[in-house]
Amino acid sequence: MELSYKLESFEGPLDLLLHLIEKNKVNIYDIPIATITDQYLEYVRHMEEESLDVVSEFLVMAATLLDIKARMLLPKEVNEEGEEEDPRAELVARLLEYKTYKYMSMELKDMEMDAEKIFYKTPTVPKEVKDYEQPVDLDKLLDGMTLAKLEQIFLSVMKRQKDKIDPVRSTFGTIKKEPVSLEEKISSVLAYARKHRKFSFRGMLTRQKDRTEIVVTFLALLELMKIGKIHLTQENLFDDMMIEALEPEGEESEPEISVEEI
Repeated sequence: MELSYKLESFEGPLDLLLHLIEKNKVNIYDIPIATITDQYLEYVRHMEEESLDVVSEFLVMAATLLDIKARMLLPKEVNEEGEEEDPRAELVARLLEYKTYKYMSMELKDMEMDAEKIFYKTPTVPKEVKDYEQPVDLDKLLDGMTLAKLEQIFLSVMKRQKDKIDPVRSTFGTIKKEPVSLEEKISSVLAYARKHRKFSFRGMLTRQKDRTEIVVTFLALLELMKIGKIHLTQENLFDDMMIEALEPEGEESEPEISVEEI
């Protein structure tokens, strides 16, 4: 007398493993690999009616289970951190990931079933109103149109565009900032030093109009210090620096400096 088996349908080898774990009521983190492997192989032996593609997936998992079962009999392997490696760890991670997606799909299925119970009001706009389109008769639209009329329309459009232009503001040019000449700034700072003989460095910079002029003034002071026209002193740290002219009083000669404009 032959035994008959009624096999359940599973989505894949992971689905079958998850079913066996739940059926045996075991901890997924501590799978009894020998028991689960025997039950899994028993199921695979009775998959004669399944296609080769389906059976091959289950056979790959069967080989994986046998490999894990064999490694469980061997001494424990130790990783670089000195911890014992569990041969089941990779399989457990795959099962947990599959379980997560399986439960997510079940939640989506429940949401779909709930959505089927919701009724929506159908549109009440009459079909003749919904399908209405404004008729366009091109022959009537272009009736009596000539080249002269087209030219007149074109000229009127161009005139409207021209009228939009402000006759006063359109003649305005673009205001551009004039460059600050380092050579002229050196001359003006030197003239100031000759007149005041000793003055504040901070005061000199604060009198400038904008940031660019401050930078150029600073460069001019450095250049004058370099050629020995002025001297800079500071009594204490963080105090204001004082600039003193080194030229004799009454000196009017211009320094020979060739610089480019900034």
